[in-house]
Amino acid sequence: MKTAVEWLEIELKKIPFTNPVDLIKKAKEIEKEQIILSYIHKRYVLAGNHPIRRDEAEDYYNQTYNKID
Repeated sequence: MKTAVEWLEIELKKIPFTNPVDLIKKAKEIEKEQIILSYIHKRYVLAGNHPIRRDEAEDYYNQTYNKID
């Protein structure tokens, strides 16, 4: 299953665009941050409001989306 950003990347590459690479990179950074923050919030609520480490959320992102940045 493609994320919205991956779909956008495919579609932008079809258009004669000056340089979609920078836009795609920024969109992927934003998407990653949103996923990490969402994971932290979800785990925080499920853990009874106990803090969750950011590196745990980044590990989740890397394992789930198979992307090592």
